[in-house]
Amino acid sequence: MDTEYVRSRFIKHFDGTSGFLYASPGRINLIGEHTDYNGGFVFPGAVDKGMIAEIKPNGTDKVKAYSIDLKDYVEFGLNEEDAPRASWARYIFGVCREMIKRGVDVKGFNTAFAGDVPLGAGMSSSAALESTYAFALNELFGENKIDKFELAKVGQATEHNYCGVNCGIMDQFASVFGKAGSLIRLDCRSLEYQYFPFHPEGYRLVLMDSVVKHELASSAYNKRRQSCEAAVAAIQKKHPHVEFLRDCTMAMLEEAKADISAEDYMRAEYVIEEIQRVLDVCEALEKDDYETVGKKMYETHHGMSKLYEVSCEELDFLNDCAKEYGVTGSRVMGGGFGGCTINLVKDELYDNFVEKTKAAFKAKFGRSPKVYDVVIGDGSRRLE
Repeated sequence: MDTEYVRSRFIKHFDGTSGFLYASPGRINLIGEHTDYNGGFVFPGAVDKGMIAEIKPNGTDKVKAYSIDLKDYVEFGLNEEDAPRASWARYIFGVCREMIKRGVDVKGFNTAFAGDVPLGAGMSSSAALESTYAFALNELFGENKIDKFELAKVGQATEHNYCGVNCGIMDQFASVFGKAGSLIRLDCRSLEYQYFPFHPEGYRLVLMDSVVKHELASSAYNKRRQSCEAAVAAIQKKHPHVEFLRDCTMAMLEEAKADISAEDYMRAEYVIEEIQRVLDVCEALEKDDYETVGKKMYETHHGMSKLYEVSCEELDFLNDCAKEYGVTGSRVMGGGFGGCTINLVKDELYDNFVEKTKAAFKAKFGRSPKVYDVVIGDGSRRLE
């Protein structure tokens, strides 16, 4: 990201002086999809793309914000009734309000920001934006009294209360806690976390963006949550200690098979297996066993496509291309119904994979997928 460019825009749009530069990354999730609301594990890492903001207290009770990418300027106060109309500004306003609720005496400031997280690619540009401002306001107005986990919750609460998105904690958590060369296993039940080494020497991580988003995603997501809850309710009859699918084995699910629909059974089967796959991948990474990591990624894609049924024709095609061109691991990343595949590719196969997949995808769907190389990077920080 270009810090000098952000600074030059800030100086131009405000009083000619500079402030403080802060950054937060987007994220990928190597494995562990639809496990979060089932009490399981996710396995994200911060990436080398994100948001940069320059911020300077302005001595007033107004925030003056400029989006460099959108070329849009908004001013707003810091009371609940001052919520701005522009959707991008609501993220900043929401973070201000959530920090105030936690006892930080946020005052007015000038800010300009820009990002290089690809929009719509499932790398969480909104979480990067929230984490940047939460981290900055904690330092500028809060004497760093809010701990990092609470900063992640500030971003999550901003989504819930000001942006209308009922998201989990993973995106903001990865953005705040990211560490170069490490992925983070987050236990979505206890919120305990552990870093695992990610040094794929001889391999590259690359996202293939299908550039498609199917509209049924939110209603289909709710249906799948209901399936998981139905399976848990049936299992609880014999195993009252069970709270989430995280607590279930395939044997328990098999016992309850007669009491649930075939669809609910398939959904639960995917989740139980996926929670185990996260643990298997963590174990493989501790041995630098990237072949096992890749195998588990393919298993996840199969489960998401055939059991959870959240893939789509374009994503299945990208996954098939990965297999055909010798890619070590590939799967749909994120909630599904569009977006990206994440691919673990040997260096020597990379060029051939990208070139041939782009050509094959264009021949079939009439457009090229977008390609994003990913390096695992650091979390929220002040740049100077």
